[in-house]
Amino acid sequence: MNDRIFIGIKGTVVALDRTTGTELWRSSLTGSDFVNVVIDGSDLMAATKGEIFCLDPATGSVRWQNSLSGLGYGFVAIAGASSQQLIAAAEKLRQQQAAAGAAAATAGT
Repeated sequence: MNDRIFIGIKGTVVALDRTTGTELWRSSLTGSDFVNVVIDGSDLMAATKGEIFCLDPATGSVRWQNSLSGLGYGFVAIAGASSQQLIAAAEKLRQQQAAAGAAAATAGT
């Protein structure tokens, strides 16, 4: 999806062609508020008026939504981990566990 730019505005997410600026699709979400957008792996996350949506970045169709019930209508901040970050974190954990195992084995001898 490097060929696209995603814009959040007035309760809507718009995909533009990065080279030409041509609108590729438009997806209206609940409300008419500021829309926060984040790419997380193969998902396009969008939040507006206290709700979060997972959109298909190719088409703009809503995969799922969550009203975040009971949390109000404030701004929603979104953070996600890329697959590279997850792989690095898993490798770091594996190394820590191996080191702890080696230290325990040495202490027991």
